Amino acid sequence: MRYVSTRGKAPVLGFDEVVLAGLANDGGLYVPEEWPSLDEDEWRSLRGLSYAELAVRVMLPYVGAALTEEDLADLVETATARFDHPAVAPLRQVGPHDWLMELFHGPTLAFKDHALQILGPLFDMLLTRAGRRVAIVAATSGDTGSAAIEACRDRAAVDVFVLYPKGRVSDVQRRQMTTVKAANVHTLAVDGTFDDCQALVKSLFGDTAFRNEVGLSAVNSINWARIMAQVVYYAWAGVALGAPDRALGFSVPTGNFGNIFAGYVARQMGLPIDRLVVGSNRNDILTRFLETGTMAQERVVPTLSPSMDIQVSSNVERLLFEMHGHDAAEVRAAMERFRQSGRYDVPSDLHQELLGLFRGHRLDDDETAEAMRMILETTGTMVDPHSAIGLVAGAVAGRRDEGGVTVSLATAHPAKFPDAVERATGIRPALPERLADLMTRPEWSQDVPNDTRALQAVIRAGLRR
Repeated sequence: MRYVSTRGKAPVLGFDEVVLAGLANDGGLYVPEEWPSLDEDEWRSLRGLSYAELAVRVMLPYVGAALTEEDLADLVETATARFDHPAVAPLRQVGPHDWLMELFHGPTLAFKDHALQILGPLFDMLLTRAGRRVAIVAATSGDTGSAAIEACRDRAAVDVFVLYPKGRVSDVQRRQMTTVKAANVHTLAVDGTFDDCQALVKSLFGDTAFRNEVGLSAVNSINWARIMAQVVYYAWAGVALGAPDRALGFSVPTGNFGNIFAGYVARQMGLPIDRLVVGSNRNDILTRFLETGTMAQERVVPTLSPSMDIQVSSNVERLLFEMHGHDAAEVRAAMERFRQSGRYDVPSDLHQELLGLFRGHRLDDDETAEAMRMILETTGTMVDPHSAIGLVAGAVAGRRDEGGVTVSLATAHPAKFPDAVERATGIRPALPERLADLMTRPEWSQDVPNDTRALQAVIRAGLRR
C-alpha cells in the first residue's frame, strides 16, 4: 500500500512513514493511491465477528508490509480492552429505521478513543523499530487532546504537546487534559479559537528545519491512521444492520470532516452507504458548502457543541482530491484560494456529485437544547449536544432507500457536557466512577500566545532529550 499527498509534491510513502510523518511535507494530507475494496461475499463474511476481529480485517489492507496481521491484532486487542462496553461500539435503536451508535465507551468518553487507543501503541512500535523519537503536536477542539494524552502518556519515545482554545472547551474536556501529570505531556492553552490552534500546528509542520529538529508528528485527523481506524465502526454498524444486503445512511456531527470522511472511505471499500449527513451547529461552514458549493470561512462563535466550533475543515481536502480525480494541481489551487481569501468554489458538476451522497443540516443552540430534551423524552436516551445534532440531522436528511436504515453517531458521553445537558433536560449526567473525582484533581497547564515562534520555544523547552 502506497500513499500520496493531496497536493502532489511530497514523496510517495508507505504506511509506517505516513503514520510518523502525519502531515505531508508539501502541506497536503496523505491518502492511499488506490482504495482497497471488499466484494459482497467478503462483507457478509464479517458478520458475527467481534469488533476487534472485524477491525483487523478492515484495516489490514492499509498497513501493507509495515505490520503483520499478528502485529495489528495485538494493537487492536490492547486498544479495545480499554473500552467499558463489551461491544466497543454498541448500537441502540431509537426509531423504526433509526439507530444510534455509541462511540463514547473508551477511556476519555469520546469517539477519538477508537483511533487514538490504536495510534498510541502503534507509534511506540514503529518508533522502537526505527530507533527514533517524535514530538507529537495536536490541536484540539475538546476531545482529541484528552484522547491523544491518554494514548501517549508515559511513552518513552514520544513527547506530546496539546493546544486547546482557552475558555472554549467544556470544563470536563479541559480537565481530562490538564489533570494528567506525566513527564511527556504538555497541555497548552492558546488565546484564540480551534482554527487558530490548527493553524499553529500547520505552521510548525511548514517550517522544515524545525520539523526535522524536533521530529514533529501529528495525531489529529490529518494523520491517515486516524481515518483508517475510524472506518472500522462504519463497517461494524453496517454488517450488524444487514449490509451489504441493506442500504445505509450515516449522520455525523462534525466540524473538521475527519469522522465523516471515514464513512466516505467505507463506501469506497464497498459498504452500501447511500447518504452521509453532516450535522452542524452555528459554525456551519460544512452545511453551507454542501448547500452552495462554496467553502466560505466566517467568524467562529462559541456554542453548546464546542467540538464543532470550527471554520477550517481540514479533511475536506481529502474529499476534494477524490472529487478531482487525484488532480493535485486543482487541490493546491483551491487551498491557495482559501488561504488568501477564506473561500473557494467547486465546479457545478462536482457540487451536484457531492449532493448525490452528502447532505448537511444545522441547529442553533436553542434547537440543540430542545433536541436533547425531546430525545430523552421520546427515547429515554440522554445525549450530549453534538450527538443531539447528529440525531436530528439524520432524521431530517438521512434515508434515501426506503428499505434502509440511518445510523447516527453518538460522538461523546453526555457527562462531558454536563451543564448543557442539565439546562436542556433538568438532569445532570454523572461521570463514570473511574472519573468521579475529575473535577477536584489538580490541573497543570501553560498559557501560550497565538504565535508560532513562541510555541516553538515552548516545545524545545519541553522536549526530553
